[in-house]
Amino acid sequence: MAFERNIPYNQLPDLPPEAEIETSSVLKMAIRANKALAELRMSGQLIPNQAVLIQTLGLSEAKLSSEIENIVTTNDDLYWAFADGNVNIDAQTKEVLFYKDALWYGYDAVISKKRLLTTPLFIELVQILKNSSQNIRKLPGTKLSNPLGEIIYTPPEGEEIIRKKLASLEKFIYEESTLDPLVQLALIHYQFEAIHPFYDGNGRTGRIINILFLIYKNLLEIPVLYLSRYIIENKTSYYAGLRNVTENNAWETWVLYVLKGLEQTAIATREKVTAIHRLSKDITTTIRAKLPSIYSKELVDVLFRSPYCKIKFLEDAGIAKRQTASLYLQQLEKAGIVHSIKKGRDIYYINDAFLKILIS
Repeated sequence: MAFERNIPYNQLPDLPPEAEIETSSVLKMAIRANKALAELRMSGQLIPNQAVLIQTLGLSEAKLSSEIENIVTTNDDLYWAFADGNVNIDAQTKEVLFYKDALWYGYDAVISKKRLLTTPLFIELVQILKNSSQNIRKLPGTKLSNPLGEIIYTPPEGEEIIRKKLASLEKFIYEESTLDPLVQLALIHYQFEAIHPFYDGNGRTGRIINILFLIYKNLLEIPVLYLSRYIIENKTSYYAGLRNVTENNAWETWVLYVLKGLEQTAIATREKVTAIHRLSKDITTTIRAKLPSIYSKELVDVLFRSPYCKIKFLEDAGIAKRQTASLYLQQLEKAGIVHSIKKGRDIYYINDAFLKILIS
């Protein structure tokens, strides 16, 4: 049966598509994207403390990925909430931090626990990012609309059908394929979005799956490449690309869109990682020159754990007890490395140069 926007797309074809995918244009773009990704992977080794990249870039991704779904918070609220342990925060910021939690849960599941990208893990991810017990859609009536309220897509309906389509997607992820892994990623992302297995959180879950697939394929060692900024900046093309695959089988345009996004994002992220490395070296040099008595590698690491630092961070890292830790941060402020603000009963020391890199 042909696709109809108002009818559940239970005939959604399994992957791989019958159409030619790796056209000349796609192969050329795939080469460029793979090169950019390899260079990003190498640049990540510049920063010995990988937690710096995982935590800070992950927070930025949580903010941007949630923004695509109109869940908006400010950088100030986000980094303050992270530094404050998620206490007394608004609902929007809390949901962004749930996304961050789901991302790290998935990363740990794939890396440490060697779990596969399968339906049970997808369900766990969406439950964490939505902080709910939701599962595969069972009730009918899910329809996707455009800003004008017009129905543009009705995803497959019925739990059994949805689970079968997810099982087929899992098979495509792990079966031997001659397709370039980045081309595979583009197909996987479309298919998950088209299946739309959950009542809410599908887009964010799909973007986490993108990251985990790159790690599974050994194209990344740590989760540092995120497409959310690219999607926001090219949002019209993103949704048009998904629709055109469904309605017109326009795979080439969609795959090229994703590959271009991977290339541009890898280049931008590599520049960001390099800038963080350079700033870390500059701050290390400054502390050694101006405040040699308080310098330690651990202190510099704490300053890059989050743009917002507080006394407790130094205590938890075993650098100094509370009173001494407070003096250290005051000296860092006098040296121009951080500046302090008071929120509630706590004083936060902001690494402005670091924050600027993260939000650029």
